[in-house]
Amino acid sequence: MAVSVHQLEIFYDDLAYKPYCAEYLDRGLDILPKREAIKRRYIQGNQPCMVNYLFFDLDHADSVLAWHTENLPIPYWTARNPENGHCHICYKLETPFPTTEIASIKPIRYASAIQAAYAKKLSSDTAYSRLITKNPLNKHWDVVFWSEQTYSLDYLADFVDLNDRPTAEDRIQGLGRNCTIFDLTRFWAYKAVLPYLESKSSYDAWFNAVLEHVMKENQQFPEPLQYAEIKQISKSITKWVWQRFSIEGKTEWHAKKGAKGGMKSKGGGRPSLGEPWKELGISRATYFRRKKSEK
Repeated sequence: MAVSVHQLEIFYDDLAYKPYCAEYLDRGLDILPKREAIKRRYIQGNQPCMVNYLFFDLDHADSVLAWHTENLPIPYWTARNPENGHCHICYKLETPFPTTEIASIKPIRYASAIQAAYAKKLSSDTAYSRLITKNPLNKHWDVVFWSEQTYSLDYLADFVDLNDRPTAEDRIQGLGRNCTIFDLTRFWAYKAVLPYLESKSSYDAWFNAVLEHVMKENQQFPEPLQYAEIKQISKSITKWVWQRFSIEGKTEWHAKKGAKGGMKSKGGGRPSLGEPWKELGISRATYFRRKKSEK
């Protein structure tokens, strides 16, 4: 299938207003308006904090048909280096999803597992951060648009085995980095927030503490996340933990839970308590001890 003008237009429309771009990767990245950025060989394919495309970097000759060899779905497009046969394979998602909202951790974790499984099947470069892709709008590459099909995560998952637990390598690459930061920071935050609440510190002070912790966790990755994404992740974790541990937030949270429980309860029987301590990340004994002290 030849290059599709329609699909090129879609890709252009999906770009960030000022994406990262480069003519040569070893000379660093620039940030330019997209009308200028598309003239470079490499470009930021997804908007900040949003996944619309999955990219895979294949650093071996004649790799452009690796998806066919491995019985994977037809890609949206491939961009091949005519000099050595290396290529990028792109899949377009039916429904984009954010990478910075802790409330969206399930689709992030799901997509991370899919991304890792596809990378293994395709023998994709595991050091590839997936921020920058070969620019299909640049004539330097041999670009083929194979299909206009977009895929759901469920459809993509049908082609790979997701039963394997993520490896240490999976956790520090691609979307695995987001999952790792969310998990490490939220478990830290459950205890770290208490002194801020007890001393009646401001919400901004708590945010700064979370941001500092997230930035430290980010440094462990071979390819750290960009600061804009780190800041948004910090905001999400700050709000999520504060709402569940502050007096105001817990009151609102329990009220919502109570309303849901009342809707499910039939008759005059005692409503089910559920297991709220699990959502707070604390033990059952600690939960009831705090409840008693609030009375």
